[in-house]
Amino acid sequence: MSFLDSADDGPKRAARRPLLAFILGTLIIGAGASVFTEPSIPTWYAGLVHPAIAPPNWVFAPVWTTLYVLMAVAAWRVWRIAGTRSKEMLAYGVQLALNFAWSAIFFAAHQIGLAMIEVIVLLLAILVTTGLFFRRDLLAGLLLLPYLGWSSFAAFLTHAFWVLNT
Repeated sequence: MSFLDSADDGPKRAARRPLLAFILGTLIIGAGASVFTEPSIPTWYAGLVHPAIAPPNWVFAPVWTTLYVLMAVAAWRVWRIAGTRSKEMLAYGVQLALNFAWSAIFFAAHQIGLAMIEVIVLLLAILVTTGLFFRRDLLAGLLLLPYLGWSSFAAFLTHAFWVLNT
């Protein structure tokens, strides 16, 4: 038995536990990336030339929080079908790690060009994950589409920052 499938709880509580673990785990990874982001916002990032399409800073936290919750629910739905040691969960973990890495590359290392390359790899990983999720569960695949859309916008934005600041 593990945390995800403990028999000690009532059936309703036990059924919610894996979903809560996916949401919490995904949000923790997202919040961990903010360790790289937050210190650079008022300093390095503020000094960059910003493209006209750049949203105000306050937009990012609620958008990413929402996306992380949607991603977690999608992963939980697929996990129930495919299990922990599946190619779907591997793809989910890879894209989540790449998502985390982008913040470190862009905000901590200040490497906009490398972040541009990384976000393209991230987009490919999200596409693979979305395709795998669609094959297992239609709703899980649909839940990843806003993430794919926002990450595509993030790639476009990264490119715009790279062009304006190199």
